[in-house]
Amino acid sequence: MIFRLAFASLGARALTVGMTVLAIALSVALFLGVEKVRTGAKASFSDTISGTDLIVGARSGSVQLLLYSVFRIGNATNNLTWESYRDISDRPEVDWSVPISLGDSHRQFRVMGTTPAFFERYKYRSGQSLSLGAGVIMDDLFDTVIGADVAATLGYDIGDPIVVAHGLASFTKHKDQPFRVSGILVKTGTPVDRTVIVSLEAIEAIHVDWQSGAQIPGQFTPADVLREMTLEPTAITAALIGVKSRLQVFGLQRAINEYPEEPLLAILPGVALQELWQIVGIAETALIGVSSMVVVTALIGMMATIFSSLNERRREMAIFRAMGARPRVILGLLVLEAVVMAALGASLGLLLLYIGLFIGQPLIDSAFGLWLPIEAPTIREVWVLLGVVAAGAIVSIVPAWRAYRMSLADGMMIRN
Repeated sequence: MIFRLAFASLGARALTVGMTVLAIALSVALFLGVEKVRTGAKASFSDTISGTDLIVGARSGSVQLLLYSVFRIGNATNNLTWESYRDISDRPEVDWSVPISLGDSHRQFRVMGTTPAFFERYKYRSGQSLSLGAGVIMDDLFDTVIGADVAATLGYDIGDPIVVAHGLASFTKHKDQPFRVSGILVKTGTPVDRTVIVSLEAIEAIHVDWQSGAQIPGQFTPADVLREMTLEPTAITAALIGVKSRLQVFGLQRAINEYPEEPLLAILPGVALQELWQIVGIAETALIGVSSMVVVTALIGMMATIFSSLNERRREMAIFRAMGARPRVILGLLVLEAVVMAALGASLGLLLLYIGLFIGQPLIDSAFGLWLPIEAPTIREVWVLLGVVAAGAIVSIVPAWRAYRMSLADGMMIRN
């Protein structure tokens, strides 16, 4: 009986109820959408580098080493000598190693020297490999592969020339040895998108005629001569290491941290990423707070809607009382209406979320490299939906109690 009355009453006020349900739906969709973006961003952040067991560099802090070796932020306090790198790479526990050399830049984008193994060994998003959207990997000393953001921002295409600047934010450029774009990587949502990648030998080649940060006056080595030279580096910035067995990771890490030839640091990327997320993850709390306030605002709006409708329904409530309706019937009717509106709003909000994900997922991935998986609601999201329904019932108690307290005489009185 009470269910039929509740649905009939909601149907009689279809426009007002519909607007209230829509407001709740939009707020729920926003809250869950922020939750999806938050978890997706955290997962993407954690998957910036995967499949690498250790990152090795000069002794500093774990977060600092992660920042300059993976995120290309800041500079190394010191370099890792090539002899030490080769010694570590030759250890029996090591399955593979990839050297990284940083220091130069191109129009505010970092230039990274490495080997072709980087394109095979660097993984992101739980093991996904780098792939070329156009062109090929470097096959000449002065070829370069650029990230998707570099190509999009600077408008580069295959075959375009690139002049590397010496150092960061430097006006001194290696104009005598320009590079050529040989490949453009597909967007990954990682710092690789903002990186100009060249060979380790190329980094040495462009500095052959340089000393103390400046070109030696009157000295110029032709490109053909450089191609014939043995360009082995004397030092690198960092190295990515993969071990043959995960059981050997901690033993190798300890051996590197206690390396007698020079002070080195080996870090576990996953652990360092968690440390870094604790620093930058305060925005996560802010997002949750803002979206929660949106939901609260919608629920308060629903309570205001119920309050505003009481004057129109005073006669209805008075008739129920006059017919012998018990207090719990009046209370239950208004609470049930609020629960139905909140449930409809929560369900519609969930539907809007999945429609938005279905439409926006490929666009967000291609534009920002942020992967938002379309999957069944998590336990946390289910609790959010149930919380919205419960909150709808709670906020309706005050207007429901007021409706019950309205006098029979006041409800039946005809006003001119």
